[in-house]
Amino acid sequence: MNDIHSVPLRSLVQEFGMEVAFAATDYEKIRLTVVDVARPGLQLAGFYDHFEPMRLQVVGNVEISYLQKLSAVERARIFDRLFSYKIPALLFARGMEPSEECLEMAQKHNITILRSKKATSNVVSDLIAYLRSALAPSITRHGVLMEVYGEGVLILGESGVGKSEAAIELLKRGHRLIADDAVEIRKISEGALVGTAPAVIRNYVELRGIGIINVAKLFGMGAVKAENEINLVVNIVPWDQQKVYDRLGLEDQYEELLDVKVPKNTIPITPGRNLAVILEVAAMNNRQRKMGYNPAQEFTEQMNSHFSALQDGEQ
Repeated sequence: MNDIHSVPLRSLVQEFGMEVAFAATDYEKIRLTVVDVARPGLQLAGFYDHFEPMRLQVVGNVEISYLQKLSAVERARIFDRLFSYKIPALLFARGMEPSEECLEMAQKHNITILRSKKATSNVVSDLIAYLRSALAPSITRHGVLMEVYGEGVLILGESGVGKSEAAIELLKRGHRLIADDAVEIRKISEGALVGTAPAVIRNYVELRGIGIINVAKLFGMGAVKAENEINLVVNIVPWDQQKVYDRLGLEDQYEELLDVKVPKNTIPITPGRNLAVILEVAAMNNRQRKMGYNPAQEFTEQMNSHFSALQDGEQ
């Protein structure tokens, strides 16, 4: 199920070291729900068609230069109208001071005023990048996420099938853990997914018969990673003799997560199969395929050529 995200305004203030020039009475409750921020140049000039008041508004040198050419009465009128739209906050970049008229109207309409020492373009790009990540559509899946040879491998399967045991073996072989048991997946762009662990269980793995272990303390900080792009899904299933499994790898399988198709392998397991080695090979094979090399297709073409040559010889 998709989560509807919002970001507390105070989180942005803390993250980017902003100064609160005036805090609205509901400052602690203000939340941002859209990725974009805006520079209200046209609105300061009186044009409000297509104005989106849900965005954080940022003013820089251009807007301030325009406002300084106006009288105090005109500035008061402009801020009175802008703040009547109940924007989340107005942010002054480059450490610029809000005018008396701005603060007066902010108090009238109960609008938060912020300041940042960063350049306008930098603060806008940083805010958009932060909001894009924080507000990305997300789901949670039961599984294990590992970084194997640089590939983010999401291991799925029924409870007790051996996902955590495979993760431990991969850790011993030098790979890294992102999440065990619950994987939070965010869609950061149209074709990219990033997985991480819920904060409460980050760096922990549950092993039946042993209990909970702290991977960072047992294997070292180099064995864990905060997040990773998901490049491959591996579905582990118990071996079923009644089923026919793809032996060549010609059939492309995909797992659809948040409307993104991720390459998928279904691996049947029986006692004695070294699952960690199989996962390593799956990760390397997926990396090769992304680079344009498909061994299954090459093998099939060679076999076809071989049988064609035999048929020609018989004729």
